[in-house]
Amino acid sequence: MKKIYLNNLTGGLAPSAATIGFFDGVHLGHQYLIGKFVAEAHSRQLEATVITFDRHPRQVLNTDYRPQMINTLDEKLALLAKTKVDNCVVLPFNVEMASLSARDFMQTVLRDRLDVRLLAMGYDNRFGHNRNESFDDYVAYGRELGMEVVRNDAYSIGVGQVNVSSSVIRSLLTEGEVTMAARCLSYPYAISGEVVHGHNIGTGIGFPTANIQPADNGKLIPANGVYAVQAIIHEEGTVWNGMMNIGNRPTFDGTSTALEVHLFEYNADLYGKLITVVFVERLREERRFRNTGELINQLKRDEIEVKKIFSL
Repeated sequence: MKKIYLNNLTGGLAPSAATIGFFDGVHLGHQYLIGKFVAEAHSRQLEATVITFDRHPRQVLNTDYRPQMINTLDEKLALLAKTKVDNCVVLPFNVEMASLSARDFMQTVLRDRLDVRLLAMGYDNRFGHNRNESFDDYVAYGRELGMEVVRNDAYSIGVGQVNVSSSVIRSLLTEGEVTMAARCLSYPYAISGEVVHGHNIGTGIGFPTANIQPADNGKLIPANGVYAVQAIIHEEGTVWNGMMNIGNRPTFDGTSTALEVHLFEYNADLYGKLITVVFVERLREERRFRNTGELINQLKRDEIEVKKIFSL
């Protein structure tokens, strides 16, 4: 896949079919849409181009908005590279871009800069300054501009056939439903960050933890609670099983949210190292214990349960 940043694009692209969106998560719904449009593009001898943005549009439209994203931009591009698309164009979403009407965007960006001949839209996709056009309006604009516009159906999964979308996955993660989120994503959710100094509470009770400072503060943090996880230590190229607590340590009257991971049988110094924590399953909610002894006993039970999950 060729990565193209619009600001750096000189010259034109080969005629292409395109689909446009933020693609947060590159989940099963996105993969379904991309798979269909790649097949259609190649059947017409067109290159298949995914068009996305360098930041969430709401960050420009509302400066107070703090994104809670499934993927960083780099993570998203890496996931898109695993599909069969030919190109990924990253648009700089700024005030100028936000002010374009849908028709102007289709003309000045899609047609004139990217030579889009076929535009495949998601079932709930909208773009343009006011985002109030209907799908029929996009079709009409496309007809005027020599661009065919088609729409794909939603992708559903599970009991009740829930439509897979980024907002559904964010809701699952904020509720701690990391297993169902992984089903919708087709891969387990993960957070990367540097190991920083904490309060050393875990060491004092026999469960030393690595405190993770997420590398991107726009990444969504799953619900407070205890999770079975796997940790990738990038410097070592190793993977370790463990358990993570997300929360404010109520037993010790903590006030700020911390991400603390205990790795089984790992004894080396992790400070300053980059690790990626992969969420496997949520065990329980975080809760306050009457004393340290109760907490230690619960952590021992948590460890037994997590090791069963990993068949250790």
